[in-house]
Amino acid sequence: MGAVYLQNGVCLLPKTDAHVRKLKMVENEVAEMGGDAVILETVALDKRQEEKVVDRFKADRDDQYREFLGRCVGFEKEIAKEFSINKFTYAELEEEDTDLKKLQGWLEKIKKLDFYGAPLATEAERKLKDCEVLLESYAQRVFEAQEENRLKE
Repeated sequence: MGAVYLQNGVCLLPKTDAHVRKLKMVENEVAEMGGDAVILETVALDKRQEEKVVDRFKADRDDQYREFLGRCVGFEKEIAKEFSINKFTYAELEEEDTDLKKLQGWLEKIKKLDFYGAPLATEAERKLKDCEVLLESYAQRVFEAQEENRLKE
């Protein structure tokens, strides 16, 4: 759900209707298993304490964005490899398209948990756009290669 964990079993989430619903469901599940859950609404003692919590949320999301950016670099390297060996097939295009869809879905999941606008969010968006453009370029080359093969036949 994107919570910040202060210590074992103690976590924070921004208060939203969706979070309250989910927490109530978790509380019910814990009770059904014989456990006990306590859900509290808190207020920071001062602005500095609130900023510390927000900074933790941002740092957690930036960790996820960093991992995402690394996967984007891997995607770019894979496409570059296909260009370097002139491997322009529909099968490879389909595989790369599937990988791009995974990246798109992953970024959407991270963004849903980015409650306070982590610094790396913009870079992650830009990098995904770069990957999309790169795949489009690869797709165009696949189409051209397939057309050339048809004309040779």
